Amino acid sequence: MAIRRGSTAGTQPPVLSVTALTRQIKDSLEGNFPHVWVQGEISNLKRATSGHVYLTLKDGGAQLSAILWRSTIARLKFQLQDGLEVIAAGAIEVYETRGNYSMIIEQLAPQGMGALELAYRQLFEKLQGEGLFESERKRPLPVFPKRIALVTSPTGAAVRDMLQVLTRRWPAADVVIVPVAVQGVDAAPQIASALRRVHQIPGVEVVITGRGGGSLEDLWAFNTEIVARAIADCAIPVVSAVGHEVDVTIADHVADRRALTPTEAAELVVPNRDEVDQRLSRLRERLVFGLRNRAAAARARLDGLATRRVLARPLERLHELSRRLDELDGRLQRGARRTLESARARLAERAAALDALSPLKVLERGYSVTRIPGTGTVVRRAGDVLVGTPIEILLTSGRLISRVEEVRDE
Repeated sequence: MAIRRGSTAGTQPPVLSVTALTRQIKDSLEGNFPHVWVQGEISNLKRATSGHVYLTLKDGGAQLSAILWRSTIARLKFQLQDGLEVIAAGAIEVYETRGNYSMIIEQLAPQGMGALELAYRQLFEKLQGEGLFESERKRPLPVFPKRIALVTSPTGAAVRDMLQVLTRRWPAADVVIVPVAVQGVDAAPQIASALRRVHQIPGVEVVITGRGGGSLEDLWAFNTEIVARAIADCAIPVVSAVGHEVDVTIADHVADRRALTPTEAAELVVPNRDEVDQRLSRLRERLVFGLRNRAAAARARLDGLATRRVLARPLERLHELSRRLDELDGRLQRGARRTLESARARLAERAAALDALSPLKVLERGYSVTRIPGTGTVVRRAGDVLVGTPIEILLTSGRLISRVEEVRDE
């Protein structure tokens, strides 16, 4: 099949290579759209290992490929995510190798709110989900700190205000200033680094970090994740004192205590010397009053004890008990004698009764007992012995030894 190329006025139209045509398209697009503003929703967000970000901006009718170079990403204050409505500014570029075009985003802002506000909300939700704002992890401040570290600018008004309050309220405390930038791109890393190593300063018991008031951009170092995590990881209790009362930063939520101003932070970490002196005076008065009352009560009790008979005449009771003991001893001896006499009488009566029943008494009345010698068997009937059997006859006095001559069984 032949391809017929059209002509105009008998001329042959030029035949372009793909590269040439693509380059013309590139020049045309990039020349007509050197800088554009586009509103759309982020989708298909991809982060390359190089640090660049590739995404698609879309609305209800079309979509546009876009790229953010790593240098642009580093300047963003908020996190990119699918579904986020944004306004992007940049140039249209054609990638000749693939023949497609993309928007190279140089500026990016969330639609409906500022970039800093969105970044604040995103970081707030992230850290809140991790529990960094929970009251259970907040540490108490020392009551009488011996050394205080101020992580702040050494030239700002905030440090002068804090020093004035600290030295006036509690001059016994040492103050160490850890100089850092509190504004600009270097502020957050410097503040975080200082908080991570402040525990290495000997004797530091509490840390104040903050600065005076300013715009949201001026205070932004205290809304960064690196500073928030440094506060959470600090080995020493941290008081956050950023801006004025209406300024609330991420650092305020993470810190162990939040002060409305740097001046209030100084008031939080040290007691008022005058108030402590007054309290000690009141305690001293209460102690003296209490000791006097106890001494008076003890004196009255001692006087009362001194009037008691047992203390006035301590041996009287002893003598009384001695007499009582003698009486009881006498009663015991008399009772023992009566018991012994009664027992003896009963024993005599029973002995007499037994004696009356004794075989010897029977013998005294003229009776005798006949036994078989050797065995001691008593002869009760004539049939118990045989003729010639030797017998023993027991009398009242003495015995007779005889032999049976005749047995009569009657």
